[in-house]
Amino acid sequence: MLSYRHAFHAGNHADVLKHYVLGQVLAHTVQKDKPFWYIDTHAGAGMYQLTAGYAAQNAEFEHGVSKLIHAENLPASLMDYVTLIQSFNDGALKLYPGSPKIAAHYLRHDDKMRLFELHPNDYQLLSANFEDDGRQVKTIMQDGFAGIKACLPPPTRRAVVLIDPPYENKQDYQYVVDMIKDSLKRFATGTYLVWYPILQRSEPAEMLKNLTRLNVPDWLHVNLNIHAPSNEGFGMYGSGLFIINPPWTLPKTLAEAMPILTRLLALDNTASYTLDYEIA
Repeated sequence: MLSYRHAFHAGNHADVLKHYVLGQVLAHTVQKDKPFWYIDTHAGAGMYQLTAGYAAQNAEFEHGVSKLIHAENLPASLMDYVTLIQSFNDGALKLYPGSPKIAAHYLRHDDKMRLFELHPNDYQLLSANFEDDGRQVKTIMQDGFAGIKACLPPPTRRAVVLIDPPYENKQDYQYVVDMIKDSLKRFATGTYLVWYPILQRSEPAEMLKNLTRLNVPDWLHVNLNIHAPSNEGFGMYGSGLFIINPPWTLPKTLAEAMPILTRLLALDNTASYTLDYEIA
């Protein structure tokens, strides 16, 4: 199925959590001089217009990134995220960068990106958004679950991999686990970020259980619920990230930021977060 378009949800609470954490991981990665690869298995369009088109229909960004833009006294790590978003806008919030553009902000001359996107319309937009980046960025019209195999291990032996499928097919949850298993065999030292939605169904929890059963020595799990589950049993009411080989600094950073992020993005008094990790 190829019906999912992320533009409907650009800048929402899930994007805020995902891109804030991704930025922290990349900021830590570039502290070392050695080049790295950024690999995005489901890259989307790369950039989204908030004031027209799909994003304007539900305006989910108003309860997401807009809350941070207008917040005061943010901790430094959250302020870094806000500053990055503002760098794509001239005053008013009109554009929201997807994960490829977030990553591109951190790329240095010798770093490279590999961006997979299967949806033909989003792939066309993605290619246009990176048409001036030359050989440093390669966009591939392919399902990243399969395409990532050709990227691992990267020549530099350093990589940050974002796995962010739409999960419109419930088999995606198992595809994630299978892909991580195979990727770790090919490249055990990469940093892998798995984003997932929090829903009233069993697949996300089962996926997390299977990821923890991989018994990787270093991992971090963070999630954020912004409101109570609906009475009808439908809809995403939070999201999370499971990270393999996270930066050792990340737990302390998130411990400071997550209470503030939860307060800012909460839609009712049931909003909460969890933060668990094991880092050797």
